[in-house]
Amino acid sequence: MSDEVIARTQQWLERAVIGLNLCPFAKAEHVHGRIRYVVSQAQSSQDLLQDLEQEIAYLIAAEPQKTETTLLMVPHMLGDFLDYNDFLADADDCLERADPEGHLQIASFHPHYQFAGTAPDAIDNYTNRAPYPTLHLLREASVARAVESFPDAADIYERNIATLRQLGLAGWKTMMA
Repeated sequence: MSDEVIARTQQWLERAVIGLNLCPFAKAEHVHGRIRYVVSQAQSSQDLLQDLEQEIAYLIAAEPQKTETTLLMVPHMLGDFLDYNDFLADADDCLERADPEGHLQIASFHPHYQFAGTAPDAIDNYTNRAPYPTLHLLREASVARAVESFPDAADIYERNIATLRQLGLAGWKTMMA
């Protein structure tokens, strides 16, 4: 099961995130093998928070040249987006406790991700849709460097929406099939 979860997540990363250039910083980390893929077997919030705490500690201790970022995939729980969204507050609290220095941040992805004010099937939501509920741990220093080196980093979100609107829902489904 874990191999399948990782394979589907890598496919999403390669086709959507990198293929559509939704994150201009992802390709280098992928090519250099600095993305850690971890499948949580948790079936309770408490167990998932323990897994998250372990991954926070791992990433803080890891050399960035070997592991720059972690994708913690959650295939056995939080399938409902509202439950996932509620859990993010607990995840942020966990991050604050485990990383009081503020070295890391969490980006969130979910198969049913929905921005406030959008319809469930709006293509805009697909910027944050992944095959499984996923907590993406990012190094703050790396994010800061990437933003400094990328012209108009603030425009990435708008560019992603435009890219997905041009692709359309049918195009997304074809690409991910």
